[in-house]
Amino acid sequence: MQQVSVIIPAWNEAKRIAATLESLHQANRFRRWYHQLLVVDDGSTDETPQAAGRWADVVIRHTANRGKGAALESGWRHSAGSIVVFLDADLGESAAVAHMLLEPVVQQRADMCIAKLPAASRKGGFGLVKGLATTGISKLGGFRPEAPLSGQRAVRREVLESVGSLAGGFGIEVGLTIDALRQGYRVCEAEVPFRHRETGRDWGGFVHRGKQFYAVGMTLMQKWRDRPC
Repeated sequence: MQQVSVIIPAWNEAKRIAATLESLHQANRFRRWYHQLLVVDDGSTDETPQAAGRWADVVIRHTANRGKGAALESGWRHSAGSIVVFLDADLGESAAVAHMLLEPVVQQRADMCIAKLPAASRKGGFGLVKGLATTGISKLGGFRPEAPLSGQRAVRREVLESVGSLAGGFGIEVGLTIDALRQGYRVCEAEVPFRHRETGRDWGGFVHRGKQFYAVGMTLMQKWRDRPC
């Protein structure tokens, strides 16, 4: 069986990450699907490293916050698996079903599998970020995803090695998808019943989505400039 490394980037997730890691650990006792669990602490100012240290095989620490893309980059380059699974730190008990992401990749039906999550329990934004990401990936990569912003994905190591550096910040998922498609790798989506922290229609939620919209837009602009002639 191919070795699998799970990588979780975390920034000030002390209140949530332990539940996520414990769920992964317990599930792996009954279904041995991953071989290595890495957490990348991206300059947290809370107890995230200590909370992660109880369950993770490796905790990589950034001395300052460098963004999600940089955290994932550090994680996969320190990992040993031929398949890398990226997961968010706030999945809680739902992290136990992460093995469902692997099937298309292990069976060689895809080189990257992206999780489609169930509908949110409350209304969030107005779909502007998702719409921008979907249109951008479709135009620049030739694939129209249903979950363009999902951070839960299983990827063959060779895809990451071929793509090279990952986009920074909230543009990481969009950039990785476009780069993989452009290089001829097969991308699919799978329904996985993950649950994570939701942002609502409050000030914090709008600020978050505003930053996300900007980051996705900048990533798409860069990918457009770098498009093959």
